Amino acid sequence: MNQILKELSQKDHSEKSINALNLEIGKWFLGTPYVEKTLEIPGEEKLVIDFQGLDCTTYLETVVTLSRLVKYGNLNFEDYEKELEFLRYRDGSNTGYPSRLHYFSEWIYENQKKGILDDITAEIGGKPYANKPSFMSSNPQYYPQLSNAEYLSLIRETEKEIGVRDYYYIPKEEIQKLENKIKPGDLIAITAARNDLDMVHVGFAVEKNGRVHLMHASSGSMKVEISEKPLSEYLAGFRAQSGVMVCRFR
Repeated sequence: MNQILKELSQKDHSEKSINALNLEIGKWFLGTPYVEKTLEIPGEEKLVIDFQGLDCTTYLETVVTLSRLVKYGNLNFEDYEKELEFLRYRDGSNTGYPSRLHYFSEWIYENQKKGILDDITAEIGGKPYANKPSFMSSNPQYYPQLSNAEYLSLIRETEKEIGVRDYYYIPKEEIQKLENKIKPGDLIAITAARNDLDMVHVGFAVEKNGRVHLMHASSGSMKVEISEKPLSEYLAGFRAQSGVMVCRFR
């Protein structure tokens, strides 16, 4: 961790956009092992930081946090902690398990409010996305913290709030014709085909041989990688994936 911060501080990145930094920093983690559910730890909610094993969300959060520190902040561990907490939790503050942005559509909504990114899906040709997730409250057995009745109730309230917002997505059959509007370093959030989940995967857009590919922590290869297939062909191989939301960093 400290070595990465030290290396980042040795170059002038002031002229680079967050998108460009996402690409540069994101590639540093290629080959890092995929480890699932790194945040689902019993007990009091803590700010988990682990560079040795990443799932798709913690990979994205790690890269964006570092990019923002390089662009706007001081490169020390205390600032990293503050920035990661700001990104990961509702209103930028860890006030317990329910304050974590568990559903990625809410992650997008909240971080747009914070001024971190813009959901550009609608403006680049997206269609309305019926987003009414209920998986967590319907399956509390998968989440140790939801044995707490108060937490379960608060998660249900969050699901209701998500369900009345307007969201858009690009169906996977339409990605190829619209991919020229996706820029390298954009956030790619892959929507779920089932109606009780919002997202099933996240990563960054990268350009490879003139096509958009996905840089992500993969549960298939069990490491951070750049997809062999372009994004549209990558999604075509998964029935559980219906399309994408696209966000651009400010």
